[in-house]
This record gives sequence, structure tokens and C-alpha cells, in this order.
Amino acid sequence: MPNYNLSLIIPEVFLFLWALFIFSYDLGTKRKNADSIGYLSMLGLGITAILLAYYHGGITFKNMFTSDSLALFFKIIFLGAAFMAIGSSFGLASQKIKNHRGEYYGLILISTVGTMFLASANELISLYIALELVTIPLFVLAAYYKDDKASVESGLKYMIVGAFSSAILLYGISILYGLTGTTDITLMKLHLSIVFLSYGKIGPALLIAMMMVIAGIGFKLALAPFHMWAPDVYQGAPTPITAYLSVGSKAAGVIAFARIMAGGLFAFADDVMKPLDWGMIVAIMAAAAMIIGNITALMQSNIKRMLAYSSIAQIGYLMIGMLTVTEIGMASVAFYMFIYLFANMGAFAVATIYSDKTGSDNISGYASLSKSSPLLAAAMAIFLLSLAGIPPLAGFAAKYMVFAAGVQAGYTWLVILGLLTAVVSLYYYANVIKVMYFTPHAEVGEKLHPPVAAGIVLAVGVAGIIFFGVFPNSILKFAFGTAKVFGFF
Repeated sequence: MPNYNLSLIIPEVFLFLWALFIFSYDLGTKRKNADSIGYLSMLGLGITAILLAYYHGGITFKNMFTSDSLALFFKIIFLGAAFMAIGSSFGLASQKIKNHRGEYYGLILISTVGTMFLASANELISLYIALELVTIPLFVLAAYYKDDKASVESGLKYMIVGAFSSAILLYGISILYGLTGTTDITLMKLHLSIVFLSYGKIGPALLIAMMMVIAGIGFKLALAPFHMWAPDVYQGAPTPITAYLSVGSKAAGVIAFARIMAGGLFAFADDVMKPLDWGMIVAIMAAAAMIIGNITALMQSNIKRMLAYSSIAQIGYLMIGMLTVTEIGMASVAFYMFIYLFANMGAFAVATIYSDKTGSDNISGYASLSKSSPLLAAAMAIFLLSLAGIPPLAGFAAKYMVFAAGVQAGYTWLVILGLLTAVVSLYYYANVIKVMYFTPHAEVGEKLHPPVAAGIVLAVGVAGIIFFGVFPNSILKFAFGTAKVFGFF
């Protein structure tokens, strides 16, 4: 019998069992403990993080599951995103989700289990199954307001697009298997290199496979031109789920892309392999994402739609680092995603608190928020300025890293475009700040008192942005360690 190192999957197994416990606890207590079940869910994520610190480092299940530095880094992001999404949900759960709180929190945990398995997947089939485990609970969560047409519509749209993108991705994976005879990503890279060295070419099948994989994961990332579903889904879904979609689900797509394209098809981003070059394809998509995301965000009056288009632009910036396939490029991707966790989850946490208290997501409604709730307005300003890349906040360091990687790899034109569109983004981020601080209102609104858990989320977000903005090296060293997974030394 093979000697499987089962200790490596203890954190994932524990979190899955904890999700089942959450279901049972909510049912056993007759759904009367609104806050306790939320705190229990956050406790489960904390215990999982502790287990992750002890049980990592190694390969098991015949190279299908790898617990390397890249997986560990992204698992921290996934646990952080779930923690902040659940912490932001307390007010919403007490008001709008009275009969199915256990299912709500439990599905977030199960989706997080999927992201953790995905981070460690080093084989195409297990990667695909993990990706489905991530998205299927989110179909339900996006439509969780059963009496709200917008929420039901968002869940339906997300399910249709998710099924379509999964089919495209699976078709691309099947072609890769046909070309290489393996689903192991490491062996796939080796087999493709041997074929190329033997015959000097592979043919159009590899190009088709790469296009299928890029399109399938591009839908998950909401990367232009596969972004059309994101604004409607983000607007209709419960706001904490929108936040989790924008960070947790997106980070899952990022690591899936990195494992397949930068890990398995790394050689085919090189000039020698053209025209089978996915680098230029992704560069064009990144450029489109930055242009479409930022320009369309300018016209939005709904805070969730504005942040949705902002997230489309942000993934464009991040992909500059991805397409370089260099040490600094892959490190910048990991660092950017880590900083994005604090800024975007924090911004959506403020939007959740405001929506729970006022029932509005309109930007105009934030008028005089600085007078009624100065701390909340200050937190929102910090999150938005970080997303815009204003120093000394952490968002500046993240953008600097991906732009530096792009210049180093010869994508200067894309970096210039990124700088120009970043200037555009500053306008709509600053507009929200202007409304909060300088737009007069007939009367100062009621002071907003966020739940304790939501206050913790805001504090973590603000602290993370400020600390890692002033001391980025504390996490950059870890991020550069993840690049060694791809063979960069």
C-alpha cells in the first residue's frame, strides 16, 4: 500500500468537519443563537490556521497534494477572507437570515475548504474538483436572499456562467491530457518539453488547450473579456458574499492559473516557443481589464457595482506580474493578493455595515458619514486610498511590485497603461471620500454602531494596510519564497 502522509490534509479535514458541526449546532439549538454560531465559525477558522502552522511542508497522494510555500501563503489569504466575510455578516445574519444561519456560515466554510485543497492541487483533475468545491457553495450563497429578485438573479447568473466556464476549463484540461498522457502538472511540463525538443513543434492543439484554460479560469477571475457577469452578481449577492467572491474566489482563480500556466506551461511563455505564447494573450486581456474596469467604474452610483468594476481593474494589475513568469513577478502576484485581502474585504465590510443600518448601497447616501460615524468614514477612506495605490498605504507597495516586474520583463507598454488607468481609478475612489467628507446633507444621519465582529474586521483591515504599507518586507520575504515553487532561485 502507498505510504500517504495524511497529516498534511488535517487542516482541510478539520475545517470540513467543523462546517458539519456548524450545521448540526444551528439545528440543535433551534436556530436561536444568532451571534454564537458566527463566533464558532470564526473560531473554527482560527483553529484551522493554527493546524496549518503545524501541518505543512511535503507532498502526498502521489504528487496530487503538495503543501509548499505557495499553498501555505494562499491558504492564509483564504482563511483571512473567510474570517472577514463571516465577521462582516453578523448584522446581516440577525436581520435578514433568521432561519438559515447555520447553512450560511457552513457554506462559507465549505467553500474555504475547496480553496485550501485548490491551493495544494498539483494535478489537473484534483485542481478541477477543488475549484468546483469552491464555486458550488457560492452559487447558493449568492442567491441567499430568496425573496429578493436581485439576489436570486445573481445566483442564477453566477451558476450559469460558472457551469459554462467549468466546461471550457475541463475541455482544455482534457486536451492537455491527450497531448501529454498525464494529469500531473509537473510531468505535463516535462512531457511537453520532450515533445518540443524532439519534433521542434507541438501544433495547434496546445494553443487551443491554453486558450480553453485561460478562458475557463478567466471567467472565475472576472478577467476581461470574461467579466460581464461580475457587476450583476456582486450587486445582487449579500454584501459579505460579494466581498468573499472578490477576494477568496478570485485568489482561488489566481493560484489555479499560476499552477497550470506558470507552473505547467511555463516554457511556452518564452520567446522561443512562439506563436504558442500565452504571455501576450494574457497581456492583452490585462490591458482590457484595466481599461474597461476603471472607465466603467467612473459611471457607477452603486457602491457594490463600483467595487465590482474596481475588482475587474485590480485583477488586470495583478496579471501584469503573472504574465512575466519571473521570480519578482510571481512574488508580486502573491504580495498583491495578500494586500488586496485587507483593502477589498475592509471596503465591503464598511458597505455591509452601512447597508445593514440604512438599507441603501447608493454612493450618494454616504454624504456626511464623516460627521455621523467618523471612524467608519476614516476606515473606508483608508481602504479606498489603498486600492488606488496611494503611499504610504500597502496598496502602493503592491502596485509598485507588479509594475516593477512588468518593466523588468519588457512589458513597459502595459505598465504605462496601468499607471494611466490607476490615475483614472483615483477619481472614483476619491469621489466616495468626497461624498463622505465634503458633500453637504440635509441632516446628519444616525451614528452607525457596527457589531463587535465587524469592528474586529475593520480593525484588522486598517492595521494590515498601514503596517504592511510601512513595513512591506515583513511579508515580501514570504512572497518571494513562494516563487521558488516555480523553479526561480
